[in-house]
Amino acid sequence: MSRLASLPLQIVALASTALACAALPASAQEIGSVNTNFRVTGSDRVVVEAYDDPAVDGVTCYVSRARTGGIKGTLGIAEDPTEASIACRQVGPIKFSGPLKRQADVFTERMSFIFKTLHVVRIVDEKRNALVYLTYSDRVVSGSAKNSVSAVPMPSGTAIPVR
Repeated sequence: MSRLASLPLQIVALASTALACAALPASAQEIGSVNTNFRVTGSDRVVVEAYDDPAVDGVTCYVSRARTGGIKGTLGIAEDPTEASIACRQVGPIKFSGPLKRQADVFTERMSFIFKTLHVVRIVDEKRNALVYLTYSDRVVSGSAKNSVSAVPMPSGTAIPVR
C-alpha cells in the first residue's frame, strides 16, 4: 500500500480521535502541584486536579498526573507521561441527574497535541451499590496498561439508578 493510499485512513483516525475528545471535555480544577524536574523554560510537575462527576452530584474525583514542562509543555505540544492516579470521594449529598449507564467514559483530557488522551470511566457495581472509577490513557496507535481505580460506596438507602 502506498503512503498516499493510507493517508485517508490516518485522517479518519485523527478526526475520530478529535471528535471523541471534543464530545467529552474535561472540566478539571487544578488544586495543587509540585515541581519534579527543574527546567529554565518551565519545570516538569505533578498536578492534582478535581473532576466533579457531571451525572452524580456530590462525587468528586481527584486525579494526579505528570505534566511535562519546558518549551513544548508551555506551548501545549509536549506528550505527558501515561501515569495517573485517582481517588474519588463523596463530597456532598448524592443526587443523580438521571439513570446511569453501567459503564461510561465520564471525563477525557488530552495529554498530548493529538495522540494521547486521559480517560476516567465510571462503572456501576450494582451488587455492592457503589460507583467505581477507573483512569487510564490511550493513544491513536497504542494505549497503556497503566491504570488506577477508586470506588465510592453509596450511602445507606441510596440506590443507583441504572438504565
